[in-house]
Amino acid sequence: MATDFKSIPIIDVSPLVAKCEDPKMAEDPGVSQVVKQLDKACKEAGFFYVKGHGIPESLIIDIKNITHKFFDLPYEEKTKIKLTPTTGYRGYQRIGENITKGIPDMHEAIDCYKEIQEGVYGALGKTMEGCNQWPLNPPNFRALMEEYVNLCTDLSRKIMRGIALALGGSPYEFEGLRAGDAFWVLRIIGYPGLSGAKDQKKPENNIGCGAHTDYGLLTLVNQDDNITALEVRNMSGEWISAPPIPGSFVCNIGDMLKIYSNGLYESTLHRVINSSPKYRVCVAYFYETNFDAAVEPLDICKQKTGETKQFGRAVYGEHLVSKVTTNFVM
Repeated sequence: MATDFKSIPIIDVSPLVAKCEDPKMAEDPGVSQVVKQLDKACKEAGFFYVKGHGIPESLIIDIKNITHKFFDLPYEEKTKIKLTPTTGYRGYQRIGENITKGIPDMHEAIDCYKEIQEGVYGALGKTMEGCNQWPLNPPNFRALMEEYVNLCTDLSRKIMRGIALALGGSPYEFEGLRAGDAFWVLRIIGYPGLSGAKDQKKPENNIGCGAHTDYGLLTLVNQDDNITALEVRNMSGEWISAPPIPGSFVCNIGDMLKIYSNGLYESTLHRVINSSPKYRVCVAYFYETNFDAAVEPLDICKQKTGETKQFGRAVYGEHLVSKVTTNFVM
């Protein structure tokens, strides 16, 4: 359960990354230290920064730069990859089309998902079937983003092994039928500065993204340097800033991990308010369970919480579809 945290902890995950393929990783003192820090952060805040993650800082910067280039394009160019239900909810949405709890969000974005071939998940996957829509301009956008997704997927799997150990399980709790074929989501997001919304209609609020929790297991946030806009709510209802730390990711846990942990770990409310005059970008990678995973509290977590299940069973794909089909004003 979240506490009255006043800041977000920074965790150097390099010992975990280095030993992650070692079957005896749990015995390594460096890994054990990281695991303790992950456990504390997931219990107290549900948010933490990671450094020492192994993804080149040059790529992290390139991703933000090419995102700025896309959002600088004319509106007519961006809507060539417009998001619709027929595209599997993949593609570009203009400012105000994404809604959180009924209120338009002051951001534009490209939404991408792990591609689902027709019929693989039957009726469960029908809504999300399709291929990602990548812009042809800027050049190299698709190649750069796909490289980035592959690296984020690998890093997330390693962090989840540390979290599995933190919960008292084996490093592999979140593999196999749970997340051995992990679904992923990539949101490439642009938040206009206070000066306005360029050539697009401006929604009637200044909330870049309203208060929400994330759906899946783990989120990696790559945010613009020098603009503080992400805020996390502590138990007292205070909004705690998550300022950018160059070269790091802001990480947070999602609803599915909260269920697996039987409430030991909290998926914490967070929001984005860009009070800067500068345009801000953020690229958020979401590491999820298998699309068809049936998620329920782990036995090891029930043992720690009085043997009572705090949550019922949830199918990740159903949870996702219920969100994406109500998240947009078309």
